Amino acid sequence: MTPPVEAAVDRAFREEWGQVVATLIRWTGDWDLAEECAQDAFALALRTWRRDGVPRRPGAWLTTAARNRAVDVLRREATGAAKLREVAGVLGTDDDPGDQPDVPDDRLRLIFTCCHPALALEARVALTLRTLAGLSTTEIARAFLVGEQAMAKRLARAKQKIRHAGIPYRVPPAHLLPERLPAVLAVLYLLFNEGYSATAGADLVRHDLAAEAIRLARVLVRLMPGEPEAAGLLALMLLHHARRAARLDDAGDLVVLEDQDRGRWDAGRIAEGVALLDGALRRGRPGPYQVQAAIAACHATAARPEDTDWPQIAVLYARLARLVPSPVVELNRAVAVGMAHGPAAGLALIDALRETGALAGYHLLPAARADLLRRLGRTAEAADAYREAAGLATTDAERRYLARRLAALG
Repeated sequence: MTPPVEAAVDRAFREEWGQVVATLIRWTGDWDLAEECAQDAFALALRTWRRDGVPRRPGAWLTTAARNRAVDVLRREATGAAKLREVAGVLGTDDDPGDQPDVPDDRLRLIFTCCHPALALEARVALTLRTLAGLSTTEIARAFLVGEQAMAKRLARAKQKIRHAGIPYRVPPAHLLPERLPAVLAVLYLLFNEGYSATAGADLVRHDLAAEAIRLARVLVRLMPGEPEAAGLLALMLLHHARRAARLDDAGDLVVLEDQDRGRWDAGRIAEGVALLDGALRRGRPGPYQVQAAIAACHATAARPEDTDWPQIAVLYARLARLVPSPVVELNRAVAVGMAHGPAAGLALIDALRETGALAGYHLLPAARADLLRRLGRTAEAADAYREAAGLATTDAERRYLARRLAALG
């Protein structure tokens, strides 16, 4: 069992990291310094809280400790005095209310700042996940299906570009918000996905990250009420999150969609998600998040697994593939086709995708293939595919689930 202080620091990291770093970046304008001082603050918390106890407001304690550390670092640097004067000037000056939209959260300000159009789209998303959510380089690399070293270089280049190009840490004027919206939505979706299905570790689900993504998406919808894709993303998150209580059993093992107890799904969240989706679609500008939310709604509104409208889901995945061509989307389409038109049809699509090598190392490809082979009665091939998937899976819960599937083949 984790000692109480270590557990408190770990919880504070999950809940407060983004806010502490966002505050430090706004205060100092130095991204690397902000992360370094935030890390120092959490290390100090481990030592100090053992002696003095966990403070009543851990986030405020950590922010103060990180800011004090930043002051110490700046004072020691040759340009420290000038930097401190600059910081003092920034703190004493309010943004022009006529030019700046009302963004009521430092973390959402940080997202919009990271999503500056001077940065490549993937760099914007990766940098925000690192800075805001505290995700490791390994976790972000897995989310992008790239190597860890390549992602580390991408993050370093993004920070250098911000520094060398003098990209300001501020909320853009309201008329510039739409051009940053795609990257902001991508950040929130990846943040939610890391919480909904973690890329590695003992825990498949990280409720804190999923809840934070939903909270920020609600703020974004209030900020940009005329953007149907923002509402579509919030609907998508709510429809997925509604099933969270049924996704794991009492032992922490994965329960697949068809085996979940639908009585444990959150009917209120499903109703809210469907209403948001309906409102977004009425605007007549369907985008990828609205299409994904429509797929999620097909699952969430089916009273029984056999009531699921798989032909409609297959059609929606085909539309999604046209909007955002992706091998992962093609894999999901193949699964839907297999459910709608028979496992042989789905397997043909998966084998064609497998031949391209686009999803090499992605465990869900052999896992989906194994399921279709099992349904076709090709047991030996299914067993090989389950073993391949288990060897590639990155969470304990997924490995245990695949081992159970393999054992069930006898």
